[in-house]
Amino acid sequence: MTSEAMLLWSLLFNSIGLGYFVYGRKQGSKVVLYSGVALMLYPYLFSSVWAVIGVGLVLVCVPRFFNW
Repeated sequence: MTSEAMLLWSLLFNSIGLGYFVYGRKQGSKVVLYSGVALMLYPYLFSSVWAVIGVGLVLVCVPRFFNW
């Protein structure tokens, strides 16, 4: 995949992360808050599109399975 795909996937997961961050801050849910921060920052660490997609899907699912 090309850099355009990387840009679009990063934008998608950054947008979801911003939503998680705002929701977690308002509700006081640390799991959702930290997942949002991780979703906004992790695309800068990977250069592979498949890694961005895989890690992003895992981070999106974390608040669903870990409700502390």
